[in-house]
Amino acid sequence: MKASLRKPPVGLQTFSELRERNLLYVDKTGLVYDFVQSPAKYNFLSRPRRFGKSLLVRVP
Repeated sequence: MKASLRKPPVGLQTFSELRERNLLYVDKTGLVYDFVQSPAKYNFLSRPRRFGKSLLVRVP
């Protein structure tokens, strides 16, 4: 029996449309909190090619 996978949303802007079409949504809010609370002085956020510039973040 093959598992049914939900499709990831591409180009959608509203949460309601994700729910209506039963598309995949991953909430990463907890990861952002952990990132901000980390003891690191500097953090480097990399992005996939052609996604935009990478970002160096200094946490006060």
